[in-house]
Amino acid sequence: MTRILRSLRENGGLAALVVASIAFVASVTGAADAAKQKIRGPSLKPRPYGVLALGKNAKFPAKAIPRVARARRADRLGEQTAGDLTMNCPETTVDLGTWCLETSPHPLPGQDVGKNNYFYASVACVDDGGFLPSADQLIGAADHVKLASTIDDERLTATIDLDPSDGLKDRREMSSTLVTTQAGSSAAGSEGVTDGSRGDPKAGEPDPVPLPANPQPETTQYVTVYDNRNKGGFAGAKPVSQPETFRCGYYKRQGEAAGEGG
Repeated sequence: MTRILRSLRENGGLAALVVASIAFVASVTGAADAAKQKIRGPSLKPRPYGVLALGKNAKFPAKAIPRVARARRADRLGEQTAGDLTMNCPETTVDLGTWCLETSPHPLPGQDVGKNNYFYASVACVDDGGFLPSADQLIGAADHVKLASTIDDERLTATIDLDPSDGLKDRREMSSTLVTTQAGSSAAGSEGVTDGSRGDPKAGEPDPVPLPANPQPETTQYVTVYDNRNKGGFAGAKPVSQPETFRCGYYKRQGEAAGEGG
């Protein structure tokens, strides 16, 4: 061990000279290679053989960091894009936050005019992928859509009767909110008692008396509303069997805005 240390001390100068020579050759070679590659000045964009500058926040720009294939796939959430996953409203509706409402009354085919009672409206909205809005939903939307209203309301903010050729009338709209005009369970209709029904003999029940069904009672009525100068208002109730103007609501859906109800 003593001999090794003595040798290093005696030849230390020579070793240092060798290391310095190697470093010099390496630096000259690197400089030459760099010169051949035409080193460019600092830039915020990555360039071949260029110097990447830091941004104002003393960090590399996010765009300068390459994204691997797996990360690019993660940005799309598999095969889905951001547009595919964004919640949207159907066309011809207004966005009311968590749901959407038709901007105008629901269109009726010519053969269905006069048939648009509560049952028709409920089925039509569901068939289109939506629902018949409640009275509170319509009143809450009065400042966002042109609800039906009285003939003296503002035509730019409400749907009013403008054609005097068939008279001028105040208008209102159907809601899904129901009320009954009498007390008792029969006020909400009845399925009746079907002929052939029998009582439970084990309990000694007599056979029930057949009764006709009443699925569309006059005592069950839907609440109507009107624009009331964007404040919304109640406009009375109508029996569920009577026709009235209505519009459908829709929950937001993922994907690009589609056609009405679609």
